[in-house]
Amino acid sequence: MGSNLITAQCQCQCANHNHDNGSKESPTDSSSSSPSSGMSSDSHFPNEMLKYINQMLMEEDLEEKTCMLQDCLALQAAERSFYEVLCHNYPIPAVLNHYYPDDDCNSSKGSKSPSVDVDKVRGRKSYQREDVEEGRINKQSALSLDDSEQTEMFDDVLLCKGENEDSPKCSLNGNSAQHRQIKRSNGRRKKNEKKSEAVDLWSLLTQCAQSVAVNDQRTANEMLKLIRQHSSESGDGTQRLAHYFANALTTRLAGMGAPLYAHLLSNRTSAADVLKAYGVYVLACPFKKMSNFYANKRIMELAEKATTLHIIDFGICYGFQWPCLIQLLSAQAGGPSKLRITGIEFPQPGFRPAERVEETGCRLERYCERFNVPFECNVIAKKWETIQLEELKITKDEVVVVNCMYRLKNLPDDTVAPTSARETVLKLIRSINPELFIHGVANGTYNAPFFVSRFREALFHFSAQFDIFEATVARDNPQRMMFEKEIHGRDIMNLIACEGTERVERPETYKQWQVRTLRTGFKRVPLNQELVKKVMDMVQSSYHRDFVVDVDGHWMLQGWKGRIIYALSCWKPVKN
Repeated sequence: MGSNLITAQCQCQCANHNHDNGSKESPTDSSSSSPSSGMSSDSHFPNEMLKYINQMLMEEDLEEKTCMLQDCLALQAAERSFYEVLCHNYPIPAVLNHYYPDDDCNSSKGSKSPSVDVDKVRGRKSYQREDVEEGRINKQSALSLDDSEQTEMFDDVLLCKGENEDSPKCSLNGNSAQHRQIKRSNGRRKKNEKKSEAVDLWSLLTQCAQSVAVNDQRTANEMLKLIRQHSSESGDGTQRLAHYFANALTTRLAGMGAPLYAHLLSNRTSAADVLKAYGVYVLACPFKKMSNFYANKRIMELAEKATTLHIIDFGICYGFQWPCLIQLLSAQAGGPSKLRITGIEFPQPGFRPAERVEETGCRLERYCERFNVPFECNVIAKKWETIQLEELKITKDEVVVVNCMYRLKNLPDDTVAPTSARETVLKLIRSINPELFIHGVANGTYNAPFFVSRFREALFHFSAQFDIFEATVARDNPQRMMFEKEIHGRDIMNLIACEGTERVERPETYKQWQVRTLRTGFKRVPLNQELVKKVMDMVQSSYHRDFVVDVDGHWMLQGWKGRIIYALSCWKPVKN
């Protein structure tokens, strides 16, 4: 099983974690990680993240399983059809097989489409990012790490390293060996790249989307042919963006949105590979880590007065938010509070819809045993809008916190069903009467019912996502390519190629969610300004300069180059 251990390559090269305080335990000293060592809540428990994830890889053989989140979203998007009744697979047109060579269905190369007159798009300035200084482009390096470096790297993902003002910061020395090597690698690639006539991929994609919208097959295919000549899954950020949008347009043009989306999700990319890719994303990008840090600290404020802390987590998935909280609870003065977690997920395909979320509960239970935190877990795997209050098993003597990080976007919106699933879930949370409702919003304007409008907004959103990797992770990093294919690529496919109930990517802006949440009977809880300041300081000192943390009222915003990507706020029910 050793080959399954995570060897994620990322650009975060951490300096010696003791350089700020020589009295702190060495990160390589495993003896310092004893749960009973009496360390303060902000101390660092070395090796926990690597052990936590590798425990998953070694004990559960995730090479044989697919990604939990993708499986449940695929089931949500699935549509019962004549082919399913007959136990057949959806037929994939030959033209699509030309663009998905890895699919194991009978295929032949797509026919050549006529050439397109591109005078109106040739020669325009390409939206390729060429103005980034090499000295700033690499806040984190993308080279293989040895075991000790892996340990430190993965500790930073799940545990609380660098998450208080006294902790050592993740630093990058521009003269480091990794930094010099990645610069040389990028330099060689730029020299060797094939020079081609510049085209405006944005205009081509937008015009192609307009042709697809009116089913102009000839024009759309001509444009797709040109787009593919100038795009690649291994090119720069804009070329990769164009590659995946072209895939989605091709699928929509063939009228195979939902079937091919399900077909792509059945390609059996292992959960282990997706997990490694996710590790690179978390280290290169602060969004998830900063959200978890802020949320966990707010929860700890309530845990100080709690005998039992009950967290109801909508969208628990693999439970990556909670190891750090368990670590903090274990260091409470007077002993840890009992931790109850109700993990809620969408059902998985097959005869055991709750199996994967049950595995998450077992993992967290073993983790709590290691840190001597009393633990109880309840799991629910069903459509969230069908959950009843009684299923949550709330007791009177516990402090209840509801947590939902960036997953309400996958609920059907008001255009899909006469009864709003989103308002139904918010009303359920209101009836729980939690001490705190922590809501992380994936901020997006690409949920318009009109295809071309949605396409344009999605193009802007995902251009930021691809640009983040372009600025922080080497182009030849396999985990970057895996994340772009398995996460961004599939989200793009669902957004562009699918409609109706099959489209499960339905984000709204944080201001839309604010209106909805207020209307449901919640009041805003002010931000903890001290924690927000810590988040800002950590992002400024440890990540690329184009990452942004800002505040709008009671929302903490995170983004890239001014585009808001995530927003987080806290709420309480209004007392009747």
